[in-house]
Amino acid sequence: MIGAGQVEGRPVIVAAEDFTVKAGTIGRASNSKRYRVAELALQDRVPLVMMLDGAGHRPEPGGHAKAPVDLLAQFACSGRVPLVTAVLGSSAGHGALVAPVSDFAVMSRHAAVFTAGPPVVRESLGETVTKEELGGHTVALASGLIHNVGKDDAEALDLVRRYLRYVPSSAWSYPPDLETGDTGRRLVPEALEIVPRNGRKLYDVRRLIDVVFDRDSFFEVQPKFGKTVVCGLAHLGGHPVAIVANQPKVMAGSVDVDGADKAAHFVNVADSFHLPLLMLADNPGVMPGTASERRGILRAGARMFAAQSNHRGPKLQVTLRKAYGFGSMVMGMMGFDGQSAVFGYPGVTLGAMGAGALSASRKSDEDEAAMLREIELQASYSSASSLGFDEMIDPRETRNVLLDGLERALSSRQATPEPVARIGIMP
Repeated sequence: MIGAGQVEGRPVIVAAEDFTVKAGTIGRASNSKRYRVAELALQDRVPLVMMLDGAGHRPEPGGHAKAPVDLLAQFACSGRVPLVTAVLGSSAGHGALVAPVSDFAVMSRHAAVFTAGPPVVRESLGETVTKEELGGHTVALASGLIHNVGKDDAEALDLVRRYLRYVPSSAWSYPPDLETGDTGRRLVPEALEIVPRNGRKLYDVRRLIDVVFDRDSFFEVQPKFGKTVVCGLAHLGGHPVAIVANQPKVMAGSVDVDGADKAAHFVNVADSFHLPLLMLADNPGVMPGTASERRGILRAGARMFAAQSNHRGPKLQVTLRKAYGFGSMVMGMMGFDGQSAVFGYPGVTLGAMGAGALSASRKSDEDEAAMLREIELQASYSSASSLGFDEMIDPRETRNVLLDGLERALSSRQATPEPVARIGIMP
């Protein structure tokens, strides 16, 4: 089924699989309808919402004749109009493929999504599994395929509606501002208590996000995946923004493979739809170790770095306590990387390496070790003196300096927006 409607007064186009008709499978006619609905969304420049509950492709006579394939039209929407998927039942094969190419994908707890269902797995591999074991919400969250989960269909669709609140109707428009009731300047004295001066103490960066940005506006994306990095949408002064923050309460905020992959996708979506990017850094670097290297941490980190470096909209960065090595680069701290503003809290520690640096470089002399530690502690001030930071800020002023910097950066919107053209091979 296909149709059109509105979400908070803005047009959207919707396609929904109907499991009661041939198990929601995709034949030639339904393939054409799926192609058409994506074509209309792109033509009219409105978001496309796909609702999945089907068993995938259905073989039909003449089914391999040359004909338009719906995935071509769906992928053509990528980066041009918001593409959102809600998995509301069992979704397999061809139909399920729209989820990984979506900007944002949700599912309900009773749903499942997989390449092929339990009968096919049993026949081809001799493996007997339930649909929950194969592609239930715990599996889909762990793999990073699905971003957020609702307890039922109604809550999953509420997540879709909430997500669309932050993005424009297309890449040919800017995200809509919203009167949140908390758009003005204010101090955030809570920041002094939330962010400990001791760099070894853990804290939840979400608490800082909640007090800095407009009240009750933070919408976290993929909270159960890549937990070393927090990604989410919020409003600052009523302006929609994309936030990427290290999470010190998980592995001290080290950037791991899943966190980097999550952030890279999130930043690409934000860039595509002209969302300002705000980065809050507090990490000892990217995650080292054999397990991390075998999973490809350097490539994942490079992917995250490329995504944030390619971001062409307003970009603001704050270093809260520490940023070491490649961890500082993926979090946008490096100078001359297109930032509108770069801030630091007093006393942040910087360096090429964090913990283990002294032993790794074989600095055993106590005097020399003490000297290196002092250089690390003074790095924020020496960096500020050479414009590594635009300003060292009082943590209580975090909201105000970000709001001032954002509103100045938004002055760059002096031309009609268009889809973002990226140059460079993604790692």
